[in-house]
This record gives sequence, C-alpha cells and structure tokens, in this order.
Amino acid sequence: MKKFFKVLQNFEKNVKKIFTSEKSCVRIENMKSNVVKRNLISFSFVLPCLIGFACFYLLPTVRGFWYSFTDWDLFSKAKFVGLKNYVKLFQDKDFWIAMKITVEYVLLNIPLQTVLAMIIALVMNNGPKRIRALRGVYLLPWIMSNVVVGLLWFWMLDPPVGIIDALLVKMGMDKINFLTDTKTALISVALINIWRHMGYTALLIFAGLQSVPKEIEEAAVIDGCTPIRKFFSVVLPYIRPVMIFVVVTTVIGSFQVYDTIAVTTKGGPVTATYAIYLFIYKNGFEAYKMGYSSAAAMVLFVILALVSKLQMKLMRADESDN
Repeated sequence: MKKFFKVLQNFEKNVKKIFTSEKSCVRIENMKSNVVKRNLISFSFVLPCLIGFACFYLLPTVRGFWYSFTDWDLFSKAKFVGLKNYVKLFQDKDFWIAMKITVEYVLLNIPLQTVLAMIIALVMNNGPKRIRALRGVYLLPWIMSNVVVGLLWFWMLDPPVGIIDALLVKMGMDKINFLTDTKTALISVALINIWRHMGYTALLIFAGLQSVPKEIEEAAVIDGCTPIRKFFSVVLPYIRPVMIFVVVTTVIGSFQVYDTIAVTTKGGPVTATYAIYLFIYKNGFEAYKMGYSSAAAMVLFVILALVSKLQMKLMRADESDN
C-alpha cells in the first residue's frame, strides 16, 4: 500500500509540474485562443443568417405574440385586453370554417403531391437517359412565383376563354366551372399547387435516392426481391429521414396557403376556399383587427408545432434505418 501511495504522489507531482510549467501554460493558452478563433470564424459565417432570422422572423413573432393580447387597429395605440381575443376567436364560426377548409386542403394536397413527387424522383433516378436530361424541366413551375402560377391557371381554367374548357368541349364534354363551383374550387386550388411544388419535392426525394448504396440494392435483387418489394423494404426505409423532412415541410407549407387562393378564388365561392391565412389577412388588413388577427396567427403557430411534433414522433424521426 505504501508503494501504491508513493506512486500516486509522484504522479500528482508530475501532473502539477506539467500544468504549472511556463511551456505548458503557453500551449494551453494557444489551444484556447485557437478554439476561440475557430468559433469566431464559424460564428461569422452564421451571423448574417441569424441577423436575418432575428429581424424577419423572431422579432415579428415576439411582437405578434404581444399584439395577440391587445386591441390594435394599426393606427391608434394598442390596448391590452388579456385573453379576450383568444376567447372570441374560439367562439368565431368563421375561424373554425377556415380551419376546416385548410385541413381539407392539406388532406387533398399532401398525399397526391408526395406520390407524384416520388414517381418523378424514381424516373429521374432510374429512368432512361433522355428523361433524366429533363430534370431541370421539373423545377420550372417551382421557379415561378405563386402569383404568376395562380394567374396562369386562372386564365387557363376560365370558362369563357380558358384553354382547359376549350379542350373539354372539343372532346365532347361539358364545361366545368373549376374555380367558381363549391365542389371543384378547393380541388382546383390543390391541383394548381401540386403542379407547382411537386418538382421541388421530387428533387428532394431524388437527392435521398442518390444516397442509397448500390450494393444494398444489388444484394436485395440477388436475394430475389421484386422491384416493388425492394422499394418498400430497402429503398424507402433508407430514405426515411428525407421523407420525414419532405412531409413535415410540405404540411407546414400547405397550412400556409394564401397566394394562389388570393389570386384565383379570393376565398370563394361562398367559403369553399376560405383558408386560415385568408382569415388572418382579412381580419388584420381589411377589418383592421390586428390584435385579433395576431391571436389567430399564434393559434396557427401552436397547431403547426404540434402537428410537426406528432409527425416526427409517428415517423420515428429520432431513429435511423441506415
């Protein structure tokens, strides 16, 4: 035991000598300064994004949260009213109608857009070379703004002069009031946005497909997997993180639909396309109830956060199949 304690004492003395010597102190200081420099350089690259995020997202969100507890008409001074806006909001029939229409739009948009984007991505990944060369064409609708896309389809679907109805008549079919019929208006808006966004969604899925190792696919083929079984049992589990990102972001974007509706139907006919963003805009900038509109925006923020959390939990976002 004495020998053991002597060894410990000698070790402690040597450690103290190392850390108290001038050379070691200089080395430690240099290491610390290098770490600080690296952190500052890294932070300098992120700083512009942080400034933009703080100015255009964080501060407006904080201000919107504050205004949701006030009565403010954009011109006079805001008056604190507590939870009055939220109580009124949950008793407002128009709010629940807008939420119902938005949920219906999401259910129309997400499944079809994801399936079509997956098909396009598979064609881009495994299709003939001639089709692969057209990869950039799929992104053309997404490059255009929502307003341009909305106006384009508004003219194409217009019953008197639209090319779509003209083609239907030549095919011996009756004209369809795509944007003015309560039964078809929301479906038409969903199809317009699917056409615009499916190319970008396909590009994200295509990037995930490119990361699948060829050895795994070849091993599945050797084991006797059919193409369909290989896709569902090998490829799809491997790209699950990409699919989680795609589904979560597209759901959030679908809840925020506004531009296309504002250009084409303006929430009509009646309330067939009266989405929640249109409800927020009309209350805030047409009725000048900015506090009430901010309360609706905060409720939508909470709903999107809960929906995203639920999606990530159901799709096991914290696990990996790779």
